[in-house]
Amino acid sequence: MKKKNAMISPSMMCADPFHLPEVLAAFEAGGIEWLHIDVMDGHYVPNFTLGPDFCRAVAKETTIPMDIHLMVESPDRYLDLFCPFPGARVSFHPETVRQPVRVIERIRELGASPGISVDPSLPLETLAHLLPLVDQVMIMTVNPGYAGQKLIPFCLEKLRECRRRLDAIGSGADVEVDGNVSWENIPGMVEAGANVLVAGTSSLFKNGRVSSQDIDRFRRVIQ
Repeated sequence: MKKKNAMISPSMMCADPFHLPEVLAAFEAGGIEWLHIDVMDGHYVPNFTLGPDFCRAVAKETTIPMDIHLMVESPDRYLDLFCPFPGARVSFHPETVRQPVRVIERIRELGASPGISVDPSLPLETLAHLLPLVDQVMIMTVNPGYAGQKLIPFCLEKLRECRRRLDAIGSGADVEVDGNVSWENIPGMVEAGANVLVAGTSSLFKNGRVSSQDIDRFRRVIQ
């Protein structure tokens, strides 16, 4: 399969909320493709982060579509809150629900693009049956829940395996990498098959803000 162009999905949990319009303006000027929204409920992961009110605030400021990552228990309970945003992609962790296929179908019914997120501890082969149903597979290369963690090295091979499995079934789904997407790690992640990269404090964000120079640098590295 033809190699897909790499795209940037900045992690909005790393943005300074007091400078949100400035950050979003920089992303628009830099042609950023996605805005990564981490939603955490304090149950699936020991942290609380962004919610639908934040998404509504972002949607008022920009037309960049949201890449919503539900790190929550029973994500099916919250789909109505997150799927209606224009162009949204909504990913969830399949182990958090009893009927993941139904969740995937419901995300599509609500007008969003479905994706699954793969925890570092979860073998990709256990989710192989879901790959033909989604538009994105997010490989976590750190334990979900917090920014600033170190890369778990064996997860790079999961990126390769994911790309191989998708190519084998003729899927055009994106492979997203989330976790310690640093200047040092980005080339290896792209080489392993990632074409959507979640950019956080390891690269784009400095004290909650971004610069056009770092966006340009990110573009050069992923290409």
